[in-house]
Amino acid sequence: MTLHDIPVRALDGSAASLDSHRGDAMLIVNVASRCGLTPQYATLEELHERYRDRGFTVLGVPSNQFAGQEPGTADDIAEFCSATYGVTFPMLEKADVNGPDRHPLYDVLTEHEDPDGVAGDVQWNFEKFLVAPDGEVVARFRPTTTPDDAAVIAAVEAVIPR
Repeated sequence: MTLHDIPVRALDGSAASLDSHRGDAMLIVNVASRCGLTPQYATLEELHERYRDRGFTVLGVPSNQFAGQEPGTADDIAEFCSATYGVTFPMLEKADVNGPDRHPLYDVLTEHEDPDGVAGDVQWNFEKFLVAPDGEVVARFRPTTTPDDAAVIAAVEAVIPR
């Protein structure tokens, strides 16, 4: 089983598939609407827009595990992201990223080490995982590393297919 085979649901609860992104690079980010890092939505959208025609997508995964900073319903989250930040990148259903109910996607993602060689639990909202077109996790960026950081841009440019 590869990352592309892990079952996921779209924010509205409908069936979704990571397999639809096979052949594309993805930046998977756990997001929250009421976090001090929430303005990263804007730079995530800019990154998505900048590279989407070259085989890249940002994929948001709302999580309410960090200080209850994503308490809303799917409709609340969708409205907030669209109205406040103009988000067009795909959003998955709200999920646990740590703990006993961790989504299987995050079982795979959290095995990858950050630049300091540390794997394991997601530290906070807006942790980023870069996935190559073949489904391999190739980079991990902690929450305070912004989407427009030179290291993120370089990593994305190194794996986008076109």
